[in-house]
Amino acid sequence: MITKGDKNKARLKRHLRVRKKIEGTTARPRLNVFRSSKHIYAQVIDDANGVTLAAASTMDKELREQVGSNGGNTEAARKVGELVAKRAKDAGISVVVFDRGGYLYHGRIQALAEAAREAGLEF
Repeated sequence: MITKGDKNKARLKRHLRVRKKIEGTTARPRLNVFRSSKHIYAQVIDDANGVTLAAASTMDKELREQVGSNGGNTEAARKVGELVAKRAKDAGISVVVFDRGGYLYHGRIQALAEAAREAGLEF
């Protein structure tokens, strides 16, 4: 039987494997996604300087009113993708590299990515 700790260890191994190949630069920062059971978080990170340039999550005041207690569904992920893309555009970022954080590109991760693309981010 696979326990929750084993699943997270496997995800972290996948994330490290992906992170060996993906790096956010000043010209093309990394859009990182973290998913919990209740919320979803996205950050645009410049790894060269170690700086977060833009961030959004279902915990933000703007989204908490719209999402309510359903921060763990695809509709909430879609809204987070739109908000992080808007904030990245405001910071002058239009091209990013997508870091799915070791999660499958499916469900909430896919919804966030597609919403960010529709809102103007290129990856």
